[in-house]
Amino acid sequence: MHFTESTIEETALEWLKDLGYTIVFGNEIAPDEPAAERENYGDVILSGRLKAALERINPNVPAEALEDAYRKVTRPSSPSLVGNNRSFHKMLSDGIEVEYRHEGRIKGDKVWLVDFDDLDNNDWLAVNQFTVLENHINRRPDVVIFINGLPLAVIELKNAADPKATIWSAFHQLQT
Repeated sequence: MHFTESTIEETALEWLKDLGYTIVFGNEIAPDEPAAERENYGDVILSGRLKAALERINPNVPAEALEDAYRKVTRPSSPSLVGNNRSFHKMLSDGIEVEYRHEGRIKGDKVWLVDFDDLDNNDWLAVNQFTVLENHINRRPDVVIFINGLPLAVIELKNAADPKATIWSAFHQLQT
């Protein structure tokens, strides 16, 4: 059997589908498509999925507090990439602190991005050929894993039978 990167990508997507992921081709949810989930190619968060997940996972938190949590996760506060990654990790693992008015008093609560207690309550999505345009440079990873609309993993597949496809070529491709 002759393997190509396309064959390997299809196999990886089948494995993800068997694990319960929804599989979508990147062009299907691209801007200007009937099923678009992004306004432009610079958007990497699938905002409709994220907002729906916030409501589903946090049913007792008022809409204005969910919107506050959405803003905190989608608008990084640090000019540093490392700082933003640390902040996002903390929100992902520890929840997002919010406050809202309840019965005339200010109440504090946490909004969760992922339902760690009921994994089936999350939106598991694998998108192949997800195009991102940044600084006029087009990037198209083989597979992007989204949980609740948040891109959490990038998979770059290489054909092991191709002598040019090394771990270093995949590494350098991910660096861009």
